[in-house]
Amino acid sequence: MTSKILIVEDSKASRELISATVESIPGLEAIATSSGLEALKLLPQHTFALIITDINMPDINGLELIRFVKTHPSLRDTPLFIVSTEGREKDRDRGLALGAAEYLVKPFSPQSLEGLVRRYLKLE
Repeated sequence: MTSKILIVEDSKASRELISATVESIPGLEAIATSSGLEALKLLPQHTFALIITDINMPDINGLELIRFVKTHPSLRDTPLFIVSTEGREKDRDRGLALGAAEYLVKPFSPQSLEGLVRRYLKLE
C-alpha cells in the first residue's frame, strides 16, 4: 500500500528535491503543490501520512496551514514537518509550538529528511 505525503513548497527546486527524496523511499508517493491555498484544496481529497511545508509562501503561509491542520479533527494527528530558510530559534520555536513535529532549515541534506520521514512513518 502506498502512503501519500503532501509537500507544500513554492520554490520549484526545493519542491522537486523534497519530492524526489520522499519518492526514493519505497511505498511513498509525493503529492506536491506550490501554495498553501492549493494544499487546503488537496487535504479533503486524500489521506496523507505526512505533510511537509515551507513557511514563506505567497498566499496562505505554512504557519497558517499548520494551524488549520492541527485544529481540524480528522487531520490533527497527521505529522507535519517544516522546511524553511527561516533558521532563527524563535521561528523554529513558533513552528514547533503550533504543532510541527520537525523543523529543518534550508539547505538541508536529503539524507536527514529521509531519516526523519522513515522514523515518523515507522519505515526503518
